[in-house]
Amino acid sequence: MKALDELTFDNRFARLGDAFSTHVLPEPLDEPRLVVVSNAAMALLDLDPAAAETPVFAELFGGHKLWAQAQPRAMVYSGHQFGGYSPQLGDGRGLLLGEVYNEAGEHWDLHLKGAGLTPYSRMGDGRAVLRSSIREFLACEALHALGIPSSRALCVIGSDTPVWREKQERGAMVLRLAHSHVRFGHFEYFYYTKKPEQHKELAEHVLSLHYPECMEQPEPYLAMFREIVERNAEMIAKWQAYGFCHGVMNTDNMSILGITFDFGPFAFLDDFDAHFICNHSDHEGRYSFSNQVPIGQWNLSALAQALTPFISVDALKEALGLYLPLYQAHYLDLMRRRLGLTTAEDDDQKLVEQLLKLMQNSGVDYTLFFRRLGDESAALAVTRLRDDFVDLAGFDAWAEQYKARVERDGECSEAQRRERMHAVNPLYILRNYLAQNAIAAAESGDYSEVRRLHEVLSKPFEEQLGMEQYAQRPPDWGKHLEISCSS
Repeated sequence: MKALDELTFDNRFARLGDAFSTHVLPEPLDEPRLVVVSNAAMALLDLDPAAAETPVFAELFGGHKLWAQAQPRAMVYSGHQFGGYSPQLGDGRGLLLGEVYNEAGEHWDLHLKGAGLTPYSRMGDGRAVLRSSIREFLACEALHALGIPSSRALCVIGSDTPVWREKQERGAMVLRLAHSHVRFGHFEYFYYTKKPEQHKELAEHVLSLHYPECMEQPEPYLAMFREIVERNAEMIAKWQAYGFCHGVMNTDNMSILGITFDFGPFAFLDDFDAHFICNHSDHEGRYSFSNQVPIGQWNLSALAQALTPFISVDALKEALGLYLPLYQAHYLDLMRRRLGLTTAEDDDQKLVEQLLKLMQNSGVDYTLFFRRLGDESAALAVTRLRDDFVDLAGFDAWAEQYKARVERDGECSEAQRRERMHAVNPLYILRNYLAQNAIAAAESGDYSEVRRLHEVLSKPFEEQLGMEQYAQRPPDWGKHLEISCSS
């Protein structure tokens, strides 16, 4: 394991030059202190977990110190925000400190969010607050534990720095890790500003560093775009299967690697509601839960437009046509597993759709239904779950179809069924009210709840002794929390 001063930097994006990013130093936080750290993320950098307890750790990730090899840069990009094009955005409060490679040869961006003013801060102050930093940290690590592609989070550093939002709050920084922070909006920026040389340089950078296998194909850029389409289809299928709502699917928040990042007003479904809107600012429901699938395609179309200098329009359209079939295949495969099925039948999609329709009209807890469905035999499970539904006749009809489908799927013991289903159906998810409880404690100086919640969410499929309170349906107030983009 390495000490903090033993990290090895290779700042590949910074070497692209000033057309792609601007050199900016972090603005230090007052009295920086560790709120929470992910040992699993520390391991990605080969860091000794004990390093997090040293004063220099908070100083490095609180903006007071910097590695000699680090080259902090604010990246420039543009993007479509709620459907309208914004010609210049960029890292308004984040800095790419540099790229570190570990002993396995993996490169990881160190991206510090809340690091202060940059040339792209627009009307903002460049800061992040404690609540949003905690939410992003928990989301990154929780999604990863569920098997959903995501950026990672190393730590949150709190402070005494005052920051004004709707009220005065305290500033914080979260250190994010990803193999790249290049977004769809990077390509849009160079396309719409008509900078063909830099546009080509960016495309070559992404292709060679992040999709090297595509360089062996007859049309490397087309192969890369197809891979981006598939990765996004799979990521969004997992969002939908596990009830995750991103909330702000602007093209500047879409990763070129097909991972979830830039967490704002996200939420997991409590009661199943296909029309759920998690963003208080999304007045028209553009980014509602059910809209995430078509918006994913819309965003890929925006990226395709920005790639027309490198790929023919017909080829781009053909590749885009793969998105929905790929999404449906990934989604149905995961939903079959969530239902405990190991084989495929033609009517499985209908079986899933009928269940979700019944859930929609009954206020059924999405996560706990699937978990309890695997607690015992199909016949006993549906009998116990029946009372959660309003339309009892409709549920009874579905239950008969489901029991028959399970019987056709093949024989297995009750223990085998439970093990198989519990391996894909989490007991613990990052419910908004759990995050809010942890944030409220942290804002009063008690970080124990944030750390405990992080530990619970790191093993979402395993029943953990003494942690029953994290597997309960939320109280009524917890279902109606309003989350905005303000952070």
